[in-house]
Amino acid sequence: MNNNRLISIASLIFLLLVVVLSNAQDPNRFKDQVERLENREYNFNPNKELLLFTGSSSIAMWKDVQERFPEYNVINNGFGGSHFSDLIYFYDELIENRNPDILFIYEGDNDVAGNKKPREIMDDAKKLHKMIREDFPAVKIVFIAPKPSVARWNLKEEYERVNKRLEKFANQKRNTEFADVWTAMLDENGTVYKDIFLEDNLHMNSKGYDIWEDVVREYLE
Repeated sequence: MNNNRLISIASLIFLLLVVVLSNAQDPNRFKDQVERLENREYNFNPNKELLLFTGSSSIAMWKDVQERFPEYNVINNGFGGSHFSDLIYFYDELIENRNPDILFIYEGDNDVAGNKKPREIMDDAKKLHKMIREDFPAVKIVFIAPKPSVARWNLKEEYERVNKRLEKFANQKRNTEFADVWTAMLDENGTVYKDIFLEDNLHMNSKGYDIWEDVVREYLE
């Protein structure tokens, strides 16, 4: 084997390692956030069911979620920037220890933006679902669709592929739902509304959460 071929092979291996390492993220970057969420104390009404919302920043920034669903006890265990893999890593702290009646999960947004493939994202979603179902056979699990946004509209097709797979998976599983906020956030031309976001064009303002509230309520009836 000549030197040029050896150099080419070595370069290819190096590039593959760079891709792998760039996609690998240390979940402990969220350690402080998770500790704050884990140590938060609540004074709940024992006669109300517990809604647990968890996932990435679109959940973490839903500051008035308790006020929007006053007929329930509500916990917001969102942690900004997270992927499905991060929620799996912190499963005990964020899900298992809270013993929810209904569980809303919002992950996949940052997975897509992080160039993860749909199959990889779904592998993590299925793993998480299995963990939950083993510990909570009766809990209602609702996957919230990774949302459209102005900032990530260039990834529209990737989001649609993930949402299609996530919906199909949810439809095949007992007591598991898919909350389609994606469609609800599009106008009559199939373009994402532009007035439902903060200045970063990624995270939502109150109008965006009005849409989410309407969609979420469908799974509480």
